[in-house]
Amino acid sequence: MLSAVASIPASATQSSSLFKTHQRRRNSFSCRAVAGNLGHFVQVVKKDVDFIKKNVSAGANWMSKVTRFPEVSKKVDEFVWLRNFEDPDYDSDKLQSPSMPKPYYPELSGTDLILADIKALEAYILYYYYLSKMWAKPLPEVYDAQEADDYFKRRPHIVALRLIEVFGAFASAAVRIRVEGIKRSKNSSLGTEADEINSQHNFGVVLKETMLNLGPTFIKVGQSLSTRPDIIGFPISKALSELHDQIPPFPRDLAMKIIEEELGSPAETFFSHISEEAVAAASFGQVYRANTVDGRDVAVKVQRPNLRHVVFRDIYIMRVGLDILQQVTKRKSDLRLYADELGKGLVGELDYTLEAANAVEFMEAHSPFPSIRVPEVFHHLTQKRVLTMEWLAGENPTELLAKCNTSFENETQFSEKQRIDAKRHLLDLVNKGAEACLVQLIETGLLHADPHPGNMLYVPSSGQIGFLDFGLICRMEKKHKYAMLGSIIHIVNGDWASLVGSLSEMDVVRPGTNVSVVTLELENAMDEVEFKDGIPDIRFNRVLGKVWAIALKYHFRMPPYFTLLLRSLASFEGLAMAGDPNFNTFEDSYPYVVRKLLSDNSLDTRKILHSVMLNKKKELQWKRVALFLRVGATSKGSHMVSKSGTSAEDPSNKVSDSVNLALKLLLSKDGVVVRRLLMTADGASIIRGVISKEASPFRQQVCKIIADVMYQSICTALGKTFIAARYGTIYRSSSTPAINYNSLVGNRRLKVIFLKVLESGRKDPVLMARLCWVSFVTLVAASATACHHVIISLSETYLDRLSFSSKRLAVNT
Repeated sequence: MLSAVASIPASATQSSSLFKTHQRRRNSFSCRAVAGNLGHFVQVVKKDVDFIKKNVSAGANWMSKVTRFPEVSKKVDEFVWLRNFEDPDYDSDKLQSPSMPKPYYPELSGTDLILADIKALEAYILYYYYLSKMWAKPLPEVYDAQEADDYFKRRPHIVALRLIEVFGAFASAAVRIRVEGIKRSKNSSLGTEADEINSQHNFGVVLKETMLNLGPTFIKVGQSLSTRPDIIGFPISKALSELHDQIPPFPRDLAMKIIEEELGSPAETFFSHISEEAVAAASFGQVYRANTVDGRDVAVKVQRPNLRHVVFRDIYIMRVGLDILQQVTKRKSDLRLYADELGKGLVGELDYTLEAANAVEFMEAHSPFPSIRVPEVFHHLTQKRVLTMEWLAGENPTELLAKCNTSFENETQFSEKQRIDAKRHLLDLVNKGAEACLVQLIETGLLHADPHPGNMLYVPSSGQIGFLDFGLICRMEKKHKYAMLGSIIHIVNGDWASLVGSLSEMDVVRPGTNVSVVTLELENAMDEVEFKDGIPDIRFNRVLGKVWAIALKYHFRMPPYFTLLLRSLASFEGLAMAGDPNFNTFEDSYPYVVRKLLSDNSLDTRKILHSVMLNKKKELQWKRVALFLRVGATSKGSHMVSKSGTSAEDPSNKVSDSVNLALKLLLSKDGVVVRRLLMTADGASIIRGVISKEASPFRQQVCKIIADVMYQSICTALGKTFIAARYGTIYRSSSTPAINYNSLVGNRRLKVIFLKVLESGRKDPVLMARLCWVSFVTLVAASATACHHVIISLSETYLDRLSFSSKRLAVNT
């Protein structure tokens, strides 16, 4: 009985727990049901929202067409900029600013007071009317800092709104960079090189997006910065380089309207076909491929709308910012000049008639050089905002690099033959691009100031390098060309004092600067430079960065042409290194520079050559002579093959080419520079160089040449000229053309030089004795070689007539 009573509460407790468990399961099931219904509800709502967005967007487009919103927006923009007040015939000299009318209350009747009030009201109206005339001043067509300053001081609201926009954009970018930096520091290890490169790249991406949002002027600045990895670093430069390709185009209808406004008739009047989409979009314009009514294939470049006001505004803001920076840092140089130079260049690019004139000038200047191609300009289809040029079919460097890349995607996208051809075309582009850059720099003085990959093409059909976009070109004076030529020579020779002198001739070093201190700074900065075959193994960008640091320290001047020149050279080196990682600017350019010095008979080049080859005592420096001859005899073809790693150049061929080049220069009309150098040099130093141990390889080649002349003479004397014709010569050169060495004996110029050298050496009997001994040994060796070759030739000729074949002997026996 007690046990039964005791068991009742236990069963009740168990049933209660079962009931609670069942209740929890029901609640859980109901929650899942509600959650499932809620998810379905969210999906339905999302579909409804997407449907509403789609219809709202379509409705917005329909409303935009019905209400003519773009035209209203244009009117509002004109009102904000007060363009309706601008008067092209505005003349500030004819308008005089009136003084503020002063109130005057004499004893007057009511009628007189009313009339006085009317007159006062009229005076106020006239005052404000003339005051409003300040908005009639139009924006100048050509950049003028003072005119632009006057224009925007009358429109402070425009500057204020833009400052807010620019400040907001960069503040937002700074916050974004900071947040991403914090996230990255939490998720990755600190202090590694990979993290630093990734951080710089992300900074470059944010900077690129910010400049894209801020418009054409900032895009141009970003494009310029992308060519200077020596200043901003390679990861940031790589991110900003995408600004050349990722610029969104503006609508085609608007482009056709601009063509109609500029050419005076609809586009169909001049073009039978225009592509539906822009083939290229740049910061200031975009390009369409078209056909003229007479069947010519052309490229039509159309400028973006309302661009001039935007560019002037941004340059003015930049100028104000640099002025404030100069006052804060208390710098002596006027930093606003950089903004003024940028403004001149950018505003000049807005006038396509100037770009057309630049293209014609560039084409005429470089027509003698077959490797450079410039498209033809159609002047009757060119105006300020429309430029029509010949369509140049070629391969973009970026496309060639993409084909050369051996990633997994490219392996499936491009065949092996396509990759090989792309690599060959890219190396040819780099080779000819370097030559074209030197031609512009040293020969013509007319330099393409923006040679980024978007402005260059490789034309496979002709093997030429095509240049596009001539909105910005650099014109160099004659003295600046020769100073730049000397700078390259002085950098290679490590002559930093002469380099400072060349920078002074370029108007870079200010008068009164302590040249000795600057020279020591350069020596310390370039102390770690390594030389390879006598040429510095260093990137031009690194040299530029070191020189730039010294220039900032000593407040060097940066003339407009010099800034554009450095930008052009740095931009091209970046392109060349992308095509050939082993590319060295000095190694590639030095052969051309040496040939220029050895063949140009101008006073300036002779001064440079004499300063390099001769010391203060007029003694010949044979190490530099050997370097000049070896580099000058370098052929472009063998140079490129050697760099690609497929073959190497034979050292003996280098010496033979050097000797052949020296003799060719001595005998030719172009060799007047070398002959003048030998006549100017001290004769004793020439003799010491000839008999020196370092000149032994050259003496061996000269010995072969003398033996060759003797061999030809002996064959002629024996009446066996057919032997020489059959068996050739003893001396052979690998790349330089053959020379008639018999003319060496009777050349009067060489006799004069030889007698002058002997006359100078007679003062030192020991030196003359050594020369006689070396000459005697060389003649004996040459005579023995010639006789040996004659005997062998005669033996082979006459013994060849006796047919002692093995078969004949077998039959006779």
